[in-house]
Amino acid sequence: MIGAAVNLARGARVGFVLAREGALALVDASELPPLPRLGLRLVRMLERPGLGSGAARLSAGLTRLGPSYVKFGQFLATRPDIVGMAAARDLEMLQDRVPPFPQAVAVKVVEAAFGRPISTLFVAFGEPVAAASIAQVHKAVVQDADGTQRNLAVKIMRPGVRERFQRDVEVMRLLARIVHVLSPEAERLRPRDVVEILARSVTMEMDFRLEAAAASELAQNTADDEDFRVPLPEWELIARDVLTCEWIEGTRLHSAAALQAAGHDPHAIGRTVIQSFLRQAIRDGFFHADMHQGNLFVDAAGKLVAVDFGIMGRLGRKERRFLAEILLGFIMRDYTRVAQVHFEAGYVPAHHSVDDFAQAIRAIGEPIHQRRADEISMAKVLTLLFDITALFDMSTRTELVMLQKTMVVVEGVARSLDPKLDMWTSAEPVVRSWITRNLGPVGRLEGAAHAARTLADVVADVPEL
Repeated sequence: MIGAAVNLARGARVGFVLAREGALALVDASELPPLPRLGLRLVRMLERPGLGSGAARLSAGLTRLGPSYVKFGQFLATRPDIVGMAAARDLEMLQDRVPPFPQAVAVKVVEAAFGRPISTLFVAFGEPVAAASIAQVHKAVVQDADGTQRNLAVKIMRPGVRERFQRDVEVMRLLARIVHVLSPEAERLRPRDVVEILARSVTMEMDFRLEAAAASELAQNTADDEDFRVPLPEWELIARDVLTCEWIEGTRLHSAAALQAAGHDPHAIGRTVIQSFLRQAIRDGFFHADMHQGNLFVDAAGKLVAVDFGIMGRLGRKERRFLAEILLGFIMRDYTRVAQVHFEAGYVPAHHSVDDFAQAIRAIGEPIHQRRADEISMAKVLTLLFDITALFDMSTRTELVMLQKTMVVVEGVARSLDPKLDMWTSAEPVVRSWITRNLGPVGRLEGAAHAARTLADVVADVPEL
């Protein structure tokens, strides 16, 4: 009973802050029953004057509420099906930056994680070099058995962050239930499901053993790539609250001039950013979903290096085929094929006309081919495509939305290095290679073999009569 009262008080504070910042302007009062509609109008009287757009107000309110709510906003940025495209774009700007916690506290976390003095783990352990709401990063040095010293990056969980997040999630659950009661129409946005998805996602992000596993998987997938690599985790120095991996010495992708000064070609790096992301998504079905400039470096050998693997995306074979075929279809102006792929994947209900859908897709594709290559955005094409598919009753595919949002960021990074970069020419080799390998004769044989193995497994599980 006391816990419920505390959560209610915390929920009231959340409501007050959002109302004060004007975030409730995003709520469509016309969809509310009479009493909640009146309540919304009264609460909106608390708004501070001179506020910006509704989405900007939401960002300000979430920032005031603290790190858990910033995470919630960043999560909503990947769900334009819930908050709309404009709000999703504004929420992308939410910054997850907080002051570092003291060095002595970081040392205690490391020693508690491994049950040993930090001096037995590292030759040197430096001050924090970066900090966010969940963790901060330190530079450390280890000495191998042969006497060689190596620099490592040590990511340390912020003390108490799990407990604070769980407290805030309980408030979010309460608010989601209240929204459901006051406005059953809002259930189409599944507020309770959204909170649960966020809770699972951030809970996994707060276990660094899982992030290390993601880095290891991505490193294995890209081991043969000549232009991309991943810092390998140091498994003996990894725990739930501590992640240790290779320290990256390189040039950040913040500036084309800085890359040139370091002896790198920004145009080639821009192309590598696009191709490495598409290889991860289409070839491997496992991609880095937070490829902003702060998480990308170029090392001395000219390789693109990604860091921070807390947010990853997965695509099944069906989704990878879907992505590859629609990109190639737009490149080849084969709009009928783009339409057919949607029906074959089961994304668009069969009662719709393929020809009508192809006509709608043509309205996206043809304007593209009338423009210069450097003016064309693959991410924009996918955004327009998702808008069109909504007219044909295609339900939102969360994994594809995450892909599209990541592609927006990746394109932005690539174009910051080469404003005239031709996204389609850069993408075509990756797309064609996957289609040739997986949808050609060899791919069909492998697909048949996989289907046969699946059938054999099913038959083996059938009980004898």
